[in-house]
Amino acid sequence: MIFPLWGREVVPLSKTRFEILSDNGTSRIVNLRGKEFIVVSVREPGSDGRFYAVDRDGTVWWTGAITSGADDFKTPSGIYPVLYKKRFHMSKAYPDPSGINNMDYSIFFTHRGHALHKGSVNWMSHGCIHIDPRDIPTLFRWAKPGSTKVVITRHSYMPFARPDLLKYHLK
Repeated sequence: MIFPLWGREVVPLSKTRFEILSDNGTSRIVNLRGKEFIVVSVREPGSDGRFYAVDRDGTVWWTGAITSGADDFKTPSGIYPVLYKKRFHMSKAYPDPSGINNMDYSIFFTHRGHALHKGSVNWMSHGCIHIDPRDIPTLFRWAKPGSTKVVITRHSYMPFARPDLLKYHLK
């Protein structure tokens, strides 16, 4: 399977199956069974504003709040490979005036600079995915460049994740 797969819309069909709808009206089903991936249900109406880490066996083992791109900077929908990770990083396009790194724990998934990274889950981004400072170190250590996929959807993934999340929280 060739990645990245982007489209107008990515719709979760099950815990590991996704439908990618393209601008020309065609669709494609992608099954990530047997792969590690991170689903990001962006913070928009109809979605969860959460990330979900899914292990090779299909278990949703970690979740947390996120923020995504503001209206003028929408995060692109699609299924992307983790390209590379960078522990300490300052955005070149939007540097922090104080000189403090503003994209630590970056997990890059597009060549245009989109990444999951440490950030406030109270402010929208310039297209990246902000992950709470308590969650991002765990996700950063787990994600593997070249093998872990990042699924960006504007739909809810919680119905598929809920059984695993309830099981882990009740033990």
